[in-house]
Amino acid sequence: MISITNLSYYLGDRALYENASLHIKPKDKIGLIGLNGTGKSTLLHLIVGNYQPDAGTISKAGGCTIGFLNQDLLSYQTEDSILSVAMQAFERQNELQRQIDKVLHEMETNYRDELVDKLARVQEEFEALDGYSIQSKAEEILEGLGFSTTDLQKPLRQFSGGWRMRVMLAKLLLQKPALLMLDEPTNHLDLPSIQWVEKYVQSYENAVIVVSHDREFLDNVCNTTVEVSGQKLNYYAGNYSYYIEEKALRDEIQKGAYENQQAKIRQTERFIERFKAKATKAKQAQSRAKMLDKLERVEAVVDANAKVYFKFQFTTQPGRHVLQLEDVSKAYGEKEILRHTNVAMERGDKVALIGANGKGKSTLLRIIAGTEPVDGVRRLGHNVLFTFYAQHQLESLNVEHTILEELKYANPTKTETECRTILGCFLFTGDDVFKKIKVLSGGEKSRVALAKVLVSEANFLLLDEPTNHLDMQSVNILIQALRQYEGSYVVVSHDRFFVEAIANKIWYIEDKEVKVYPGTYEEYEWWQEERVEEQAVKPVEIPTAPVMTATKSNGQSAKNTNGTTLKQLQNKVSQIEQKISDLEKRKEDAEAKLSDSNIYNDPAKLAELNRFYADIKQKIDEATEEWEQAMLEVEALG
Repeated sequence: MISITNLSYYLGDRALYENASLHIKPKDKIGLIGLNGTGKSTLLHLIVGNYQPDAGTISKAGGCTIGFLNQDLLSYQTEDSILSVAMQAFERQNELQRQIDKVLHEMETNYRDELVDKLARVQEEFEALDGYSIQSKAEEILEGLGFSTTDLQKPLRQFSGGWRMRVMLAKLLLQKPALLMLDEPTNHLDLPSIQWVEKYVQSYENAVIVVSHDREFLDNVCNTTVEVSGQKLNYYAGNYSYYIEEKALRDEIQKGAYENQQAKIRQTERFIERFKAKATKAKQAQSRAKMLDKLERVEAVVDANAKVYFKFQFTTQPGRHVLQLEDVSKAYGEKEILRHTNVAMERGDKVALIGANGKGKSTLLRIIAGTEPVDGVRRLGHNVLFTFYAQHQLESLNVEHTILEELKYANPTKTETECRTILGCFLFTGDDVFKKIKVLSGGEKSRVALAKVLVSEANFLLLDEPTNHLDMQSVNILIQALRQYEGSYVVVSHDRFFVEAIANKIWYIEDKEVKVYPGTYEEYEWWQEERVEEQAVKPVEIPTAPVMTATKSNGQSAKNTNGTTLKQLQNKVSQIEQKISDLEKRKEDAEAKLSDSNIYNDPAKLAELNRFYADIKQKIDEATEEWEQAMLEVEALG
């Protein structure tokens, strides 16, 4: 469908790509990965034609349409409603609708046969293009991305950049291009929307390229991984987890080849140095020197999983209780965020605050930080010192400072050696530390701000979306740093891999209250799935019949000792039978999965499936007992 052949592209004298090649097939779901600055977004711009290659070709099959979701779309504004903007995807259908409206208007005053014929032709094409359902399709996708029904008629201009990006994503999804390119889509989506987009992309019938640092998103939607490294496009025939395993094998082979070649190079250089001045060996020395010049060098393996060895410390130990919110309420006008909520943290709690956008996560962080006025009590514990990281705080970095100066400014007690050690953990090595803040990319600024947070010696951290704009290597470093951190923290994040790696408690906002799940994110997900399933099969409660006089001869009015009529009991039996039928189907599905030999290669999944199967069997037994009891009562009244 699209062939990239011997592509070269330069930024000044730096090569982003050199003789890079890739073939994109019609059904490919490609995860495009690599360190920040290696040219992932640049490649998408090259494919769509915004940039021109310095050498090589990018050829596309005839009729290959491309949809590109990129950060530039954040600046798009209009007074049109978000529904109208999304429906711009249906160009032909919209044009036909305008023609239909025009013809109908003309027919009001001039009913001619040719107008009737034209209307019939246009309506036939409109119907063939499924024109009558385009609005419902647009509404479905917008609501799937988190918009409420009342939002759909609001002007796009009223929404923040992240929400405008969702509208642009909806428009692209409705266009169904042959190649859909998504540049960091999860940066602007909350968790429910990420999961919705995952399902959509999984079933998307055409090719997709995704640039993302969200490992779980890549694992769930991609069947191919392409790594941008060494100015090349390195192809892996699997998702991100497959890439990790295959990359380790390739690196091991490359490392061996590099070490062998380096040993030969050193041996050759010693020979040249030893014999270059001897007349009898001079020709051989020159020949070997030329051979070295022509030698195609094996690249050293770059470890993308850099390890953090610095121990983040603080001098002031907090008391046992870190935070208490008592009877806290918060509203913006008529919009209520929190209502009489209570929550507490103790020393050592590592909390992830998750959930959909608009529920009040960032507001809650500001309440904890004391920058948001509330009704109720917000109390920090003894000796608690906190620091707050949020994306907008990148603007507070002094752009005239060097990276090293900015870190020393954050904690003047640190020596230059200590600061350089910390910055090395965040991938700023050598002369990098003398770069001015103003020349850094967004991801590099994020790393500086995070280094400042962790060097501050605060014993309580508040982190709002810290992984946004970080590449995977930087996310891995942050995970290691937080695992080593001995204080407490609350982190808002939609990155499920990150949350699973750093949290021992989950907070979520439900019914205007902060709820606590005392476990990891994986355990929380399992609990939520069970919760949803229980609600789905929960029997409808039968209201107690009012006390009334009835005779036994009227069977439908007869009552048992609890005042339940025969008709109500019969309804209850039917409901229990439906419940048992649903549970039996789920039991059969579990048995089918257990019969698949592949499940036994994954002990964790096997254990989870066995727990699920045992739970379903228990529910069937309980429902069967309930059915038998109800049948006895029916027989007694029958």
